[in-house]
Amino acid sequence: MSATASTPGWLTGLDRMTEGLGRCVSWLVVIMMLVEFAIVMLRYAFNVNSIQMQESVMYMHAAVFLLAASYTLKNDNHVRVDIFYQRMSHRGKSLVDLGGTLFLLFPVMIFIFLTSFGYVGDSWRIHESSPESGGLPGVYLLKTLLPAIAVLMLLQGVAEAGRHLLFLCGRLPSPHASEDTPDHDEELV
Repeated sequence: MSATASTPGWLTGLDRMTEGLGRCVSWLVVIMMLVEFAIVMLRYAFNVNSIQMQESVMYMHAAVFLLAASYTLKNDNHVRVDIFYQRMSHRGKSLVDLGGTLFLLFPVMIFIFLTSFGYVGDSWRIHESSPESGGLPGVYLLKTLLPAIAVLMLLQGVAEAGRHLLFLCGRLPSPHASEDTPDHDEELV
């Protein structure tokens, strides 16, 4: 069964959105490295210090970490304790991944989304800026990344749950097919 021919459009769309965002955000790592290099050169070669440049590195780091989390989930590069998981069948892995998505990822992201609203709203209301003299004025934009990560992770979580459900129902090939694991059902857990 071809993975692309049988993959529903909504699943492909969510994956493309996450993939595109992850690739765009990855360029911030290069920009962040260049700005950090400039900070060091200016400080040690010319004795010049810029609070705005230093804070921009912090903002970019936060953006990379928070906006690329869904990309990391999509590409199965998140941290996992593989004591039992690595020996499971494709079906067992899908059950674990589906359970983790439904009972861990979704509740945590919903909690983050709901609890960040007041915090982010207050920041937007006063257009919060840096407490440092000469710092960046957009702290409220930085704080907006909190509900953004929750939405992005929920969307990718829907894609992951859908992919595992479709595999378990026999409508998609295994999401773990590229891994070197047994593909028989008697090794469920």
